[in-house]
Amino acid sequence: MAAGPLGEFEVLVLMAVLRLGDDAYPPAVRAVIEERTGRAAARGAVYVTLDRLETKRLLVSRLEGANSGAGGRPRRFYRPSPRGLKALQRAMAGMARMGQGLEHLLVTDP
Repeated sequence: MAAGPLGEFEVLVLMAVLRLGDDAYPPAVRAVIEERTGRAAARGAVYVTLDRLETKRLLVSRLEGANSGAGGRPRRFYRPSPRGLKALQRAMAGMARMGQGLEHLLVTDP
């Protein structure tokens, strides 16, 4: 499946996964998004987006053994694939290019 352009929430999820490193599992991804953006991230939206990014081959996942804190179920951890890193780099570079020259318009008076 071709990756195509990333949506805003897909970019946030990829950034959260990258930031979390080996600890990138869905509840942690959600928490990082909420902490760093100041906006709520629906649990279901995080899971759906992780699945979609894995289907697009932008993320890879692994299951780790049962955890007593997770009801004895294994946890799924994610990491960006090389393709996912390139897609994130393109998305961030595009945003930076779009923002160039707008800085003076985005300044708010104290």
